[in-house]
Amino acid sequence: MTEELKKYESTIKKKHSFNWTPKFEEEIRTDLNKTVIIPIVIQAFEKLGWDLVYQDEKNAEAKRKGDWNRWTEKISVTFDYGKLTIKSVSLGNEMWDNGRNSKRVKLFIYAFQNTEKEFDRETLGELEKEVEKKNNWDDYVTPESLPQPKIRKEPQFWIPIVGGIITALLLGFIVAFLSVKGIYIIGLFELGVAIVMGSVLKQLIKISNYTFYYHLHYLLIVMILVTYISNQYFQYQIILNENNFQPFSFWQFMQARFEAGLTIKKLNTGWVGLLISWGLQLVITYFIGVLRLSSSLISYSLERVPMEVVDFAFYHFVRQKTEDQVRDELSKMGWTEKQDQEEVFESIGAMQGATEMNRME
Repeated sequence: MTEELKKYESTIKKKHSFNWTPKFEEEIRTDLNKTVIIPIVIQAFEKLGWDLVYQDEKNAEAKRKGDWNRWTEKISVTFDYGKLTIKSVSLGNEMWDNGRNSKRVKLFIYAFQNTEKEFDRETLGELEKEVEKKNNWDDYVTPESLPQPKIRKEPQFWIPIVGGIITALLLGFIVAFLSVKGIYIIGLFELGVAIVMGSVLKQLIKISNYTFYYHLHYLLIVMILVTYISNQYFQYQIILNENNFQPFSFWQFMQARFEAGLTIKKLNTGWVGLLISWGLQLVITYFIGVLRLSSSLISYSLERVPMEVVDFAFYHFVRQKTEDQVRDELSKMGWTEKQDQEEVFESIGAMQGATEMNRME
């Protein structure tokens, strides 16, 4: 951020926001047209040192980093018939933003209006031509050749299934052992379970070359259920083996657990608290696991196809060619197998998926 912007920032009068997700929004008018408005918005983001995470013809979004290199606010700018709407949303778990969102919005407006003044009619015309060239990929030079496909592995779904179930059973045993020993921490261990599941699935995806999200999503759900159901059974076996109890069934063990309920410090929350804790286990593990699975799929889809090939295919889509025509263009460059072509298309989708993940609040 420039010294001028830092100086102006210190003079801004903050407006505090209290909400589940604090936010602040303001509108301004502009005479700029839709072709140049977003590039100028992006220039303002760059001056402020904010990270651009999304742009299209009428919208641009950036995230601001604070201490510890952590994103603290997301700033969205939308253009609609001469009106610019600027909104800042907190990205932390806070319910009071201490006026930070209003500060980001007002600081952006100042940076944008100063950037707008740097352009006259002539430079705006030049910017408009430059933007149109960029959007149409006019500067793209069609290569004479492309990197050739690697030795293709047939997708094998059985590999993630077997690896996933084994992982779930191992996690179930570890969680059971820690629970019996009294060192289980609700929340922290669910986070650990989800991270391990995501890491294992990432490796299994690479080994199997299987990237069909819906099947892997269902597999993740099965893994979570197997982990926490087997956790109860392993607890039953550990308690039975370590104590001189009269033999009793797993069903009797579960009945005893419900009767004892969940005790937090000295407060017994009963069977209701026990069910809520189990529900939290499933929910926390599921949402973190889904994020890890999605990021793993995006990462693998992007790394298995050279970016030159992805750019080549995307260029032809920009030129309004159909999928069959793009397949023909890829075939001319040596990408003749349908699966290889599908992997190129998946990489294009993964780029869009990565953008959507960056946009998440």
